[in-house]
Amino acid sequence: MIKIRQVRKSFGELEVVKGVTMDVQKGEVLSIIGGSGSGKSTLLMCINGLEGIQSGNIEVDGIDVHSPKTNLNLLRQKIGIVFQQWNAFPHLTVLENVMLAPRKVLGKSREAAEEEAVRQLKHVGLGEKLKVFPSKLSGGQQQRMAIARALAMSPDYMLFDEATSALDPQLVGEVLDTMRMLAEDGMTMVLVTHEIAFAREVSDRVAFFRQGLIHEIGTPDQVIRNPSKPETAAFLKSIN
Repeated sequence: MIKIRQVRKSFGELEVVKGVTMDVQKGEVLSIIGGSGSGKSTLLMCINGLEGIQSGNIEVDGIDVHSPKTNLNLLRQKIGIVFQQWNAFPHLTVLENVMLAPRKVLGKSREAAEEEAVRQLKHVGLGEKLKVFPSKLSGGQQQRMAIARALAMSPDYMLFDEATSALDPQLVGEVLDTMRMLAEDGMTMVLVTHEIAFAREVSDRVAFFRQGLIHEIGTPDQVIRNPSKPETAAFLKSIN
């Protein structure tokens, strides 16, 4: 599980995360919603160790993410992360992009890395695109390639930071379908998203972030259908 206790994160004088405490259980899908600048994406970066924290504690399966003794490269093998931008290597094919980290980081043989990469690309519906270069893919296909690339590392957790926000509306659905499939497979997921209908459908819990804090957290019915805080209701109304 992921344990977050009183985490604070600042950029210079600006405190972005202001004492967040929550747990993410194995097999749970937790969606984080909220306005821009509310600390959602920053918290994901802190969970993965991509950003340091000023105080508090984050543990992944009992390992202190921000301890100087922690091997972050090893820990990140447990935690896949998919960003708004896919950042593929343009000179490598789709298959080669997905094979790269298992070979370089996990030390897999070319044959083993290729077998896993093919499996994951087929899993996300890109089995026909193995030899294609990323520039020939649509935005939705590139994002699904990024998901396959993360899955090829066999993570225990997947973090999604607004994975559909850079896509044209007609491409959003195919990426959400892939994320829905992962949820149905039992993958532990933390989603930062503005796709409220999707969050309501796939999440076990939803957290509404406001001004660096969890303002409200509960089941999708509690937070999205029947929010207890007026600020949550106002946010949901503003994006609908």
